Amino acid sequence: MPQSPDLAYENELRSQGYEFIAGIDEVGRGALAGPVVASAVILPLPASLAWFELVRDSKSLNRTRRDSLFDLIAHEAVAVGTGIVSPQVIDAVNILKATRLAMMQAVEKLSRQPGFLLIDRLGLSQCPIPQRGITGGDRSCLSIACASIIAKVTRDRMMIELDRTYPGYGFAQHKGYGTGRHISCLRKLGASPAHRRYFAPVRSIIQGRTPDPANAVQLRAAGFAGTEGHEGGSSKVPL
Repeated sequence: MPQSPDLAYENELRSQGYEFIAGIDEVGRGALAGPVVASAVILPLPASLAWFELVRDSKSLNRTRRDSLFDLIAHEAVAVGTGIVSPQVIDAVNILKATRLAMMQAVEKLSRQPGFLLIDRLGLSQCPIPQRGITGGDRSCLSIACASIIAKVTRDRMMIELDRTYPGYGFAQHKGYGTGRHISCLRKLGASPAHRRYFAPVRSIIQGRTPDPANAVQLRAAGFAGTEGHEGGSSKVPL
């Protein structure tokens, strides 16, 4: 059974005097197409809303539950901010910088200034706000788990729209991740404007070479394993 995140990190910070604590997470870091999306969520504290018990890391929830929780978080959180960085910017600056840029945008879009940031894995050295990176934060920290839900639902909806704009790739199903179907469509149709040309499988196809399936395996071993596109399968790929 998926781990249930709680408010242990937030309550510890509250005891130290921090009032507004933002959880931050990203979605789409390892996809071959579409944006990288990050969200920041400030939950009401102290509070124990009934839906808190339903929250899990977004990857372990089905679409119906994610959509329901998205609405609850959006309406009942103190503040929600979302940052979106396009494939073109990802190609220009690299995916790690683009991910941090999306996170910074999310923080800047919060209606309340957070006093502390709880971030899934990464750190934001360019941000002066006190912060902590938590490995597996989307599974253990409620604010981060809520941010993961906001980010995933936002990005999934964008990928469904991209599927209408660029039909034939199956974006609505695999959400831009490197599934077998996606690679097959890339070979047949070539890269769309939604694709990240900087990523190896896309670059290989543009250059007329066959993508190396070992790329995804190597990235999974390096900790980039992706289940964010789990409804249609997923595979994160190297740069």
